[in-house]
Amino acid sequence: MNAFTLLPFIVLIAAMFLMTRSAKKKQHQAAQMRNEMQPGSGVRTIGGMYATVKEVNEDTVLLDAGPGVDLLFAKNSIGAVLTDDEYNRIVHGIEHDLKSDAAVVPDDASSLTETDEPAAAAAASDDKIDLGKKDAAERGDDAILAAEDKADAAEAKAADESKKSDGESGAK
Repeated sequence: MNAFTLLPFIVLIAAMFLMTRSAKKKQHQAAQMRNEMQPGSGVRTIGGMYATVKEVNEDTVLLDAGPGVDLLFAKNSIGAVLTDDEYNRIVHGIEHDLKSDAAVVPDDASSLTETDEPAAAAAASDDKIDLGKKDAAERGDDAILAAEDKADAAEAKAADESKKSDGESGAK
């Protein structure tokens, strides 16, 4: 056997090794995340339910889903352990303002284009600028006139053709 016949098998085995390695790495990270759960942390189950961890056992987790609602889940059903800020943002709608000292970004660009003379800026924004385009009404009027001209030309051409055909039919 030469190396060229073994090459496809070697590539296939290497691809399988890489795929199983990445899958095992993801499983290890998920298991580590589940083992680091502590009571009081917010979690999201694989079904999409958000709850707070009340008690952690070897294979199960007791979750507090609301007032008086305690649910027992398998550890494998926990999809993600959330940070306190993320859990409060999703469940309670509380936004934690991390950038309270940062500059406020305006909703429009008016503050970026301000000049030293506010009156000149206001006057400049009120003036219309001619960009060489016609108004919609002018375009509509021009289109109507052009259509009328085409219709008149078509009628004149039809009248000329009917006069020619009438003269020829009488000569026969």
